Amino acid sequence: MKALVTGGAGFIGSHLTERLLNFGHEVAVLDLSDASYRNLSHIKENRRLYHFCMDIGKYNAWKTIAKLLKIYKFDYIFHLAGMADIVPSINNPIDYFNTNVAGTINMLEAARQAGVYKFVYASSSSVYGIPYWDDIPTSEKSPINPQYPYAETKYQGERWVSHYHQVYGLPAISLRLFNVYGPRSRTTGTYGAVFGTFLAQKINGQPLTVVGDGRQSRDFVFVGDVCAAFIKAANTRFSGEIFNVGTGKPQTILHLAELLGGPIVHIPKRPGEPNITHADITKITKMLDWLPVVSFETGVKIMLDNIDYWKDAPVWTPETIKEATKPWFEFLAKT
Repeated sequence: MKALVTGGAGFIGSHLTERLLNFGHEVAVLDLSDASYRNLSHIKENRRLYHFCMDIGKYNAWKTIAKLLKIYKFDYIFHLAGMADIVPSINNPIDYFNTNVAGTINMLEAARQAGVYKFVYASSSSVYGIPYWDDIPTSEKSPINPQYPYAETKYQGERWVSHYHQVYGLPAISLRLFNVYGPRSRTTGTYGAVFGTFLAQKINGQPLTVVGDGRQSRDFVFVGDVCAAFIKAANTRFSGEIFNVGTGKPQTILHLAELLGGPIVHIPKRPGEPNITHADITKITKMLDWLPVVSFETGVKIMLDNIDYWKDAPVWTPETIKEATKPWFEFLAKT
């Protein structure tokens, strides 16, 4: 396999890149970050690893990408590049559209022109929005109801992937990722994922900021299991499909806090957030023969073993979180 991984210098992308290299494949990382990015520092000397730095959201970027695909004869694309987080997407919806939607179209057109074997797209469980209780666990047929621009752009990207499969016959699959965690998850930027927030607070001796009563639950899935799902999706004969990627075993935020240990402080519950994310993984289990293997307790232990990664990360407090999430309360309370 010769694979192009967009967003390959990021959290999930760097793990996928490393796994593909370990399997003996050639891998090109296409990312806005340069080759010195620390997620790739331990493998950057690998002779089967290439690195290209460019903005996939630029107008006609597909032409340059298609040339790269043809010159280097890459036959698989794992498209993970994109802008994440809720609040920045509320403040900058155009930027999110350009990267997450236009960027995806550029990648799809490049893939079509180059005749790649398979295009695997990283979508998000956030496309489901706040699920109805009779839609829990959430299957791929559950209603789509994005609550904020980030989720909307991920769904639009997903629709374009399906469109390119339907109209042009591009072999493509979308994976709706639930709450992915693991080493190298982001340490910079805006207030976001709970794991990174808690680990930075813990290593700096600060209380863990639990939203609401902490009894809300998330379908946390370990990054190694997610990488296995991407590779299964690339190698399957199926195409034009959408799969949930989770564990089917949601965990409460309080349980996470208890496993990490330390004092807790509660902060206000936010609008636009579901009380539960719970993936129905029946489809991916049957069609791709994929199942997660890392238990939540094992995954948390791995995170604690790597806690030094978060020693220089921003330490969020109730006060800074309140300030950072003002747009969240201002706009999402209306949805």
